Amino acid sequence: MTAKKQRLASVDALRGFDMFWIIGGEALFAPLLALSGWSVFAFGHSQMQHTEWNGFTFYDLIFPLFIFLSGVTLGLADKSLRGLPSAERGPVYRKAAKRLLILIGLGIIYNHGWGTGIPADPGEIRYASVLARIGFAWFFAAMIVWHCAARTQYAIAAAILLGYWLVQVGFGALTPSGSANAWVDQCCLPGSTYQHRAYDPEGLLSTIPAIANALMGVFAGRWLRRFGGQHGKILQGLAIGGLACLLAGFLWHWIYPVNKELWTSSFVMITSGCSLLLLALFYLLVDVWHWRHFNTFFAVIGCNAILVYLGTSLVDWRYSSQGLFGGIASALPEAGGTLVIAVGVILLQWLVLRWLYKRGILISP
Repeated sequence: MTAKKQRLASVDALRGFDMFWIIGGEALFAPLLALSGWSVFAFGHSQMQHTEWNGFTFYDLIFPLFIFLSGVTLGLADKSLRGLPSAERGPVYRKAAKRLLILIGLGIIYNHGWGTGIPADPGEIRYASVLARIGFAWFFAAMIVWHCAARTQYAIAAAILLGYWLVQVGFGALTPSGSANAWVDQCCLPGSTYQHRAYDPEGLLSTIPAIANALMGVFAGRWLRRFGGQHGKILQGLAIGGLACLLAGFLWHWIYPVNKELWTSSFVMITSGCSLLLLALFYLLVDVWHWRHFNTFFAVIGCNAILVYLGTSLVDWRYSSQGLFGGIASALPEAGGTLVIAVGVILLQWLVLRWLYKRGILISP
């Protein structure tokens, strides 16, 4: 394998690790805690819950990590459209716009966001979604990468984070109903919001700083490409960058709280720092130490990540697991049975994904 393909393998593995918790990994800690009583599983279970408002848990990282990794692929490609004639740029723009529209549409389907059913009431459709935010973050990051020099890209990322901070702080309180996000979503977001809140956690204003998450991934991907094969240099850069982002995020938190619901700039720095450190770890395990089985297990999930995500909404995997392993589960104590069903949920999805992986079938917008 070439150095570039090896790096992409580590990115796929990290993407699979990210999605592992979505397909059922988060459900393992509670039964393991009940069976063993070990405090490490209690801590793990607490980290599998989203923070209600200010603060940060591991589960809050899953979404921004995926956006970060979409930026890494842009940085690895390092494509530029500057100076190209419009005839060559046109197909690239159309493909990017098509990808964005497909993700928005899939996000509506994932959320069952058409409200009372088809024919849909436009006012009841929830257009905002996780997939839509991924699409918008990738789309605008791609436009910035394709048309701006590297130094300008850094400046744009900084301007997004600082500008968003000033808008939020200048508007008033960082509360669910009193934030700038709530005002913008009430004013400009079509359709309904999540659970009819004053703001949508994937709303309009909070999508802007998510572009910075993607750009952080771009910078990491460019670093991987620039120093391809120089493992020490790559690991050092990713580690230093990750620690610097974490330090900046923690310091910023004292005056500008880390908040996933509002996607504050301090949240971007914390999640970018964690993403860089995880990328360094997976680069070490996959590309330096060549942990083949570790890589394969997660790459199977990561190569069809969008399909994995949609499947968690459209397929009742727990029902299937209960149908296959319910007899075993019923013969065990309650916690053991719960663990068997949870493992079955993961196993069934992984086997379907492995079937696709073995045949080179990669389904993505």
